[in-house]
Amino acid sequence: MNMTLWIVQGLLAAGFIFSGWMKAFQHEKAKSSWSWVKDVSRGFVVFIGIVELLGVLGLILPQATDTASVLTPLAAGGLGVIVLLGAIFHVRRKEFKEIGVNVVFLALLLFVALGRRVWGY
Repeated sequence: MNMTLWIVQGLLAAGFIFSGWMKAFQHEKAKSSWSWVKDVSRGFVVFIGIVELLGVLGLILPQATDTASVLTPLAAGGLGVIVLLGAIFHVRRKEFKEIGVNVVFLALLLFVALGRRVWGY
């Protein structure tokens, strides 16, 4: 189970690094990739990207260093809130095909949060 959690955490980290980096540091590329970026302020998009990148640190480092491991499920929960809010945003904009990624990420984040906190791995 521990190995499975690490694999899922690695996949989540890769996904959030990709999207967070593009939102935080490649705004023009984000605008061309995601239509919603054109409709919100640049500062808000950058903020989301930075929060996602910080969330990746919390998802990996505490568990990897065995220091304050309780932060890993908290980071998974925090990223889950961001993903859930993103899904709600897409529903309001009637971008239903965008929600699939949110659902998958939310399920994986819930798995990590439960696996690291409740099940104790």
